[in-house]
Amino acid sequence: MMTRLPLTKYHQIYLVLREQLQEGRFAQGMPAEMELAKQFGVGRVTVRHAMEQLVTEGLIVRVAGRGTFPTALSRGAAANADMVQAQPTRLAGLMENIVSASRSTTIKVIDWRIVPASEPVAEALQLQVGAPVRKAVRCRSSREGPLSYIVTYMPAELLADKTRKNLTDKPMLQLLEESGVVLGRAQQTISARQADAEVAKQLKVAIATALLSVRRRVFDVHDRPVQWLEGLYRPDRYEYHMEVSSVGSVDARIAVKDPEGRE
Repeated sequence: MMTRLPLTKYHQIYLVLREQLQEGRFAQGMPAEMELAKQFGVGRVTVRHAMEQLVTEGLIVRVAGRGTFPTALSRGAAANADMVQAQPTRLAGLMENIVSASRSTTIKVIDWRIVPASEPVAEALQLQVGAPVRKAVRCRSSREGPLSYIVTYMPAELLADKTRKNLTDKPMLQLLEESGVVLGRAQQTISARQADAEVAKQLKVAIATALLSVRRRVFDVHDRPVQWLEGLYRPDRYEYHMEVSSVGSVDARIAVKDPEGRE
């Protein structure tokens, strides 16, 4: 039986930064080494080692006096992945399942405010870069502990009358419907991603732990994007089922696991 050696700290950080680069997280430039060292709770030399690996792979470039920036190679990888994996979803069934699953879980609202749209968010919501958007960051837990870390963006005018308390009581899609939004369709991308320092802290896992990653863009009946969601889920506590018909429709269903792995 082969013994699996633990990943070194620098390699954990390298894996997380590589995924964030591919997601377009550093379009305006990467944080300084000292800032990254503080974020990951390591020394600057460890961060520098991870950065050198990214330079070697052609994912970042360092410009003297200006900073460190992603290359076209890192941005293109995520764009290609999204085109291949995006799936239309039957929203009515998914909505019912989300509401049903939420009854056995609780929500902690970490952030709820209006922010300027980054380039990826603006593109997803079909807005101008810098346009005001409403951002929500939530951590959902079952009786066994935290199971998901969810970041949601919406046009600023939506849910203007909702508070943090409202977000703990009902799923976001249900709040949108109650606010007069008539939901139409959704597109989803499902993949895997390693936990960064903040996500690892909230989900109580080690940095670079593999998580189920779900990206969902929801449209209203007029085909206007009303929500862009990026969710990270602990695979030991969460399952995602999809049924694809011969005509191309997709029915999605989520399930919260108990400690033995059952639904």
